[in-house]
Amino acid sequence: MAAKNGKTRIAAIGDIHTQDTDKGKWRPFFEEVSKNADVLVICGDLTDTGDETEAQILVEELKACTIPIVAVLGNHDHEKGRHKLIRQIMQQHEGLHILDGEAVVVADTGFAGVKGFGGGFDNHMLSMFGEGAMKTFVQETVDETLHLDRALARLDQEHKDLKKIAVMHYSPVKATVIGESEEIFPFLGSSRLAEPLSRRGVIAAFHGHAHMGTLEGEAPGGVKVFNVSKPVLTKAGYKTPYYLLEV
Repeated sequence: MAAKNGKTRIAAIGDIHTQDTDKGKWRPFFEEVSKNADVLVICGDLTDTGDETEAQILVEELKACTIPIVAVLGNHDHEKGRHKLIRQIMQQHEGLHILDGEAVVVADTGFAGVKGFGGGFDNHMLSMFGEGAMKTFVQETVDETLHLDRALARLDQEHKDLKKIAVMHYSPVKATVIGESEEIFPFLGSSRLAEPLSRRGVIAAFHGHAHMGTLEGEAPGGVKVFNVSKPVLTKAGYKTPYYLLEV
């Protein structure tokens, strides 16, 4: 299903942080999104403490959502090491795709998704030098970037001239984390994640994680980047916190 103008309407939100007390809280949100969009994107932190009971509550809430959903996990979903179980529970909802270095085509649009990781931005990116712990930190970001690139490459190989959207939790650009303390920028994302976006012709990228960040930014090559963390959308004046993009 697409909008009357032939474009696909993508609603995006991140950091919903579902809690054990949220039964019934999200149903009106999902009902409204279903009326106004063709696809819903959730950019990580589906749960608040990474507990499977929170994921089960969210699955119940998602019964009110009647459009396809594309999501990635966030750092909160990894907190208790139960991220694989959370993904398994979430996939009980028909029409929900949780991506982890994978790609899917929904409503004539290709979506590639990763969690991403930190490492800093531009001239202040951490390098793979020094202690083993530092190298491991940077390697995690390198691996996530490779996973994103491969997912986008699969879309190119299997679906020529397809509109491509990237979904992640961590930011690929500095612009959308501005508002947070500069001291924590290295833990909010990495410019390494931006490289595949422009090279693979991505139309737009969505992320969350930086609750005090900025809604809009741009990656090299003119790729639009949107920080759709729920607190950012609320601060920007969205009464129902989702960003709607037509592609």
